[in-house]
Amino acid sequence: MLLAAYVGYLGLGAGVLQALERPAEVQAAQHLLQQHWELLANHTCLQGPGLQRLIEGVIQAYKSGITLQGNITSLGRWDFSGSFFFSISAITTIGYGNLSPSTAAGRIFCILFALFGIPLNLVVLNEIGQLMLLGVQHCARHLEEVFHRQKKASLLIKTCALVTGLLLFFLLPPLLFSDKEGWSYEEGFYYSFITLSTIGFGDYVIGMNPDHTYPGWYKNVISLWILFGMAWLALVIKFCINFLE
Repeated sequence: MLLAAYVGYLGLGAGVLQALERPAEVQAAQHLLQQHWELLANHTCLQGPGLQRLIEGVIQAYKSGITLQGNITSLGRWDFSGSFFFSISAITTIGYGNLSPSTAAGRIFCILFALFGIPLNLVVLNEIGQLMLLGVQHCARHLEEVFHRQKKASLLIKTCALVTGLLLFFLLPPLLFSDKEGWSYEEGFYYSFITLSTIGFGDYVIGMNPDHTYPGWYKNVISLWILFGMAWLALVIKFCINFLE
């Protein structure tokens, strides 16, 4: 029964996503094809194979973090802050997919780095989660001594911890993303959950817009937000698992 419910839940997700996203995919494909033929028709000096090679080159360069800005190219994804952010996305297994090592040495190092980094990250997240849990339990015991009602004190503290976590990790960060990235609040909230849950689609990633100038502290603060946010969300998911079981 559990396996049937699991497969049924996946089937439900697939059906809903197909109904919601397939029409937009078809429309985007038609629009791209129309732009392709209009470009070739308006610029007869261009040839189809040559244009295709240029498009593939632009896509490959963008995956490597290089974009064209007029007659120059922009770099910056592999500076120290960008590399630090990539490192934390690797060992937290978020794996956005928008950036990856392009050299053989970089790929080998990434394997070794993740091999030891992922267990280290799990240990750190577990310790942070335990500290958060101990803090909640300490506050609950203190309230219990004050009000002499164990169940109500525990429920109040857990509710406060849940609301505080929601504010710090989900409701307030989208405001920062709106300011620094130009995203809507809904896009920032979506990015927050996709990141902290380690799903990491890579459709939204902070600090990747070449037209924006980011402060030096930005990626470092977001890295800390990811670390503590994942620890908090892990506790919430653990509670949900216990509830389902």
